[in-house]
Amino acid sequence: MPPGLIHNYRDSGEVDLNYDQWQDATAGEVSESDCLSPIDAKFDALSPMNFSTTSDSALSPIDASSTIYDYGIEDDEDNPNYLVRRNSSSSVVSQARSLQPDLAMIAPCPVGSPTLEFVLPAFSEFSDRPNRRALVDHFCNVLSHLIVFREESGNPFQQLVLPLSQKSSPIMNAIYALASAHMEYRGVGTAEKSLYFHNRAIQGLARLIEQEGNVDKIELLAAIMLLVYYEVLVQRGRSSIVDGHLKGALTIMSSSQEESSPASLFLERAFRFYDVITALSLGSAPLSTAPAAGCLIPFPPLDAPVTSPLSNVDTLLGMATTLWPIMHRLSNLLSLKNDMDRAARDNETSKSAVLRMEFETTSRAIETALAQWEPCLPPNVVAEDGVLRCSTGGEIPERLQLQSILHNALAYRHSAFVYLYRTIYGYPARREVVQKHAHAALVSCVETVTHRGPMGALLWPLFVAACEAVSPEDRTLAQTAFIGIDQRQGMTNIAQAWKIIQEVWKRLDDISNDASPEAKDTDLWRKVGAEMGVNIVFG
Repeated sequence: MPPGLIHNYRDSGEVDLNYDQWQDATAGEVSESDCLSPIDAKFDALSPMNFSTTSDSALSPIDASSTIYDYGIEDDEDNPNYLVRRNSSSSVVSQARSLQPDLAMIAPCPVGSPTLEFVLPAFSEFSDRPNRRALVDHFCNVLSHLIVFREESGNPFQQLVLPLSQKSSPIMNAIYALASAHMEYRGVGTAEKSLYFHNRAIQGLARLIEQEGNVDKIELLAAIMLLVYYEVLVQRGRSSIVDGHLKGALTIMSSSQEESSPASLFLERAFRFYDVITALSLGSAPLSTAPAAGCLIPFPPLDAPVTSPLSNVDTLLGMATTLWPIMHRLSNLLSLKNDMDRAARDNETSKSAVLRMEFETTSRAIETALAQWEPCLPPNVVAEDGVLRCSTGGEIPERLQLQSILHNALAYRHSAFVYLYRTIYGYPARREVVQKHAHAALVSCVETVTHRGPMGALLWPLFVAACEAVSPEDRTLAQTAFIGIDQRQGMTNIAQAWKIIQEVWKRLDDISNDASPEAKDTDLWRKVGAEMGVNIVFG
């Protein structure tokens, strides 16, 4: 194993915690602010929790009251609440924070017959601790469903990643960390903090890497990618760490001589997604080389039927599989542009000329590719003005889900244009071509939310388009989409993105005309994020 990878995780800056400090009895003594980087208090008023809306949904993220979920029922502090596993006759004890749910939202706890033999609690094969079994339950029955596009024959995280955890403590701790942090953000109390599991996963990963040739590369890759999901989705203000994790994942994939397996292919697809999204979010270059056009094909769940109506949908990329090579090349443009500008400032004439030619050729090729791209639809299905219909006149199976996935891909296409024109070409926000594609992207985001399909990959196109929204109509569309994905996903990076958006809008409104220097500032949202102390990956 390359020594640099060992160094990254051995000296990753994580606190070496003593388990005795994290016993259940004292877990409550650790405050949230001790575990997570806080956002600057002066931006608290911009939180989605404080933004008014006409939505009367009990799950509205914009409502000032506490968000309610069906994790349990109100009880006194001496009695545990019961988290009922879906499609299961057994329950898992979860120490949930006292919430006030409506009676209609309380699932009845099934009572087994006293004549039946004793049945082990759900997920008892993972832990003998009730609170940890509840975390596995949350990962399986809630979280894993939020981050895939299709699972008609099973969820890939449950099929391919979860089984690895039974023999790997780093993977198990990474799952605990991810599930615990998601529950904490949703207002559900956990007996052990997510930060404790996160540090245990990091330390276990470092020990695995030190074993060099004796370690399973799939185990390493799974642990690292779960940590990427943790840093991106539920951690606060530390998303720059994602880049280090992705470098570790790339090192493992590059050095592995093992034959590909469904698990390795799935994890590599997750890496490709986050490699591009991280580059677009942080303004860095992607770590991997761009895949050739046509080399990516949709990755299905295990045992998915060949005739599935979702056969053209990738589990992690949706209908954007053929768009992803273009997105990869787009994510490299800002780094190339910065190199070109740096060479010009340093009076490196020859280097600057070469880089300029490469930049202009590549950017125009990307613009043409985006204009020509069309989503790959299932057989006998056509799209007319964003609406799917069957070419033979019959019904389309899974039509609403397909409609949502289609608009997710279209949102990526239009927001890619916005990113190209604003960030790369430097056009003003109010320029017609910028507003045209920003509006189209926001319409597609709202359509994705309206059809209630998968929303796990919607944040980047929504954020990019919302940053350029100047009309009341487009800002209403952006707000509607943010409400929808925050209700469904409940991830920290969504709320942070919404705070940045509102501050960006406020500053855009203060700009008098497009000729002012502020109007040409293509990094406004990055500056706002830096002032807030957050560094978001929009995955």
